[in-house]
Amino acid sequence: MTPAALTQDEIERYARHIVLPEIGGAGQQKLKQARVLVIGAGGLGAPVLEYLAAAGVGTLGVVDDDTVSLSNLQRQVIHGTNNLGMLKTESAKAALARINPNTNVETHSLRLTEDNAPALIARYDIVIDGSDNFETRYAVADACAREKRPLVHAAVGRFDGSVTVLKPFEVGKDGKPNPSYRDLFPEAPPPGLVPSCAEAGMVGALTGVIGTLQAMEAIKLITGIGEPLVGRLLLYDALAARFDTIRYKARE
Repeated sequence: MTPAALTQDEIERYARHIVLPEIGGAGQQKLKQARVLVIGAGGLGAPVLEYLAAAGVGTLGVVDDDTVSLSNLQRQVIHGTNNLGMLKTESAKAALARINPNTNVETHSLRLTEDNAPALIARYDIVIDGSDNFETRYAVADACAREKRPLVHAAVGRFDGSVTVLKPFEVGKDGKPNPSYRDLFPEAPPPGLVPSCAEAGMVGALTGVIGTLQAMEAIKLITGIGEPLVGRLLLYDALAARFDTIRYKARE
């Protein structure tokens, strides 16, 4: 199918992308055609959704079963005080319409599970996980592997964050299978071992840093530029202002 030409409004809106040789008009059309599913409209999902809408991603799916509360607003910048009590999916959709009316937003006000994740994920090209619990993370990662969809995964806690890209259905340059989420985290920690955000606290700006990195990885995957974080876990220590990278492989 021949991609639809960019309108004059889109050419002006995305001019700073189009002048980049690595993206250009062809890359912008890929963004326009892309369908990206974002799990969670919270701390990580907020910057992911905002930057992907601004970048011109054609369709964004938003998954969240929660409503906006006052304690969310310190980090979930896609929502505002006027949105208290609203479904996060609907609050996010309204915010994205203000950012870029060209982006189609599909809302899924539900909790992803092992049962419903595969069918939903199969409707999108790329998945970005901004969930805050291991049950959802494993369900999303397993479904993405099964449906052969790239997954941009991230996690945050207090002053630290991490990002990686998972494509276990492909092989690397060495001809060996790429690692999966279960290669990185074979099993979830025992309940109560990892404190929740409410228990441990969270610097709001940290989710902005990590979520923006997720958006950048998604743009790279869509346009085919750069080297995605496949087989690499990018670690960020906010207090030390330091990034480190750990390589990991599929288990033999």
